[in-house]
Amino acid sequence: MPFISDTLARVKPSPTIAVTTKAAELKAAGRDVIGLGAGEPDFDTPDNIKAAAKRAIDAGKTKYTAVDGIPELKEAICRKFKRENGLDYTSGQITVGTGGKQVLYNALMATLNPGDEVIIPAPYWVSYPDMVLLAGGTPVPVVAGIETDFKLTADQLAGAITPKTKWFIFNSPSNPTGAGYSAAELKALTDVLMRHPHVWVMSDDMYEHLVFDDFEFVTPAEVEPGLYERTLTCNGVSKAYAMTGWRIGYAGGPADLIKAMRTIQSQSTSNPCSVAQHAAVEALTGPQDFLAENRALFQRRRDLVVSMLNQAKGITCPRPEGAFYVYPDISGCIGTTSTGGAAITDDEAFATALLEENGVAVVFGAAFGLSPNFRVSYATSEDALEEACRRIQSFCAGLR
Repeated sequence: MPFISDTLARVKPSPTIAVTTKAAELKAAGRDVIGLGAGEPDFDTPDNIKAAAKRAIDAGKTKYTAVDGIPELKEAICRKFKRENGLDYTSGQITVGTGGKQVLYNALMATLNPGDEVIIPAPYWVSYPDMVLLAGGTPVPVVAGIETDFKLTADQLAGAITPKTKWFIFNSPSNPTGAGYSAAELKALTDVLMRHPHVWVMSDDMYEHLVFDDFEFVTPAEVEPGLYERTLTCNGVSKAYAMTGWRIGYAGGPADLIKAMRTIQSQSTSNPCSVAQHAAVEALTGPQDFLAENRALFQRRRDLVVSMLNQAKGITCPRPEGAFYVYPDISGCIGTTSTGGAAITDDEAFATALLEENGVAVVFGAAFGLSPNFRVSYATSEDALEEACRRIQSFCAGLR
């Protein structure tokens, strides 16, 4: 009898974590490596949020809490949804988890049965398909390529829906592409969903505050109120508030779904970290001025990376609307050989040779469901980005 569950054979470790780990190992061995794989801001959590955590510790807020969030945090989340998204939720419609990933996982575990399908636009965040598989469902990737700016069309969505479809996972701005859907683009998708009342929407809004130029963020239940009763609107403090390690995600949705998710959490992790919850209250209710400052910084980095990568031979890099990623196409590099003699047969081979020969760590596109591409996280210093892009240019110039 095998000891390891058959379920584990259906999933794989996170490629983004693997790349970050590999880069760290090479650095520890003395190699000059620039890591562009990690999806987290490079600056510290704001001081007022850290101070709130310290006050919570000093006040003894270090005990178990309610399973899916303290009342103060749930109230702050309700106010956030109303203020920024025009969505009305009560505390009974809010769940707080140990990071955004747990919130998504709880929802899938609470709702999926064998044979249930989940539509996932590709390129996708690496965890979406594997979480669906762990929950017993069937991921249905639908490729939205560079020709549509990595955005799913209404016709594609309509064509993917079957009687078995239970969820549509929507992520804007996107990890890994940074693509953001305008209100009109999203309305075209919600019009399709209104014709299929058995399909629920899981909206991952984690990069809501990281949008550039004149782009205006919108979320599905805001664009189409008719979807409110079958939408789980997910978010968190990780990216915008530079709180990745604090592990606080949250969501608003129908009370029955939230109750089912609470049951899952009660028998897995129980409550998120008590101190981190109090810090998240301050994040959502305290000063928000730094958000605009950080957004401007990320926009400068985006413009730098897009410009330099488009100067590399064989690379085409679209300019995304948000997040802190770019997803360049490397069709012009496939079928070549690197200076070090590596055959560039696909994007994984490209990323491997780039790391080994030029010391730049990126995540290959196949991990996100669309090749030949790679993902760059520009959540690092401009000096590091400039040097990394110069190395990528040099690597591409040497391909023959």
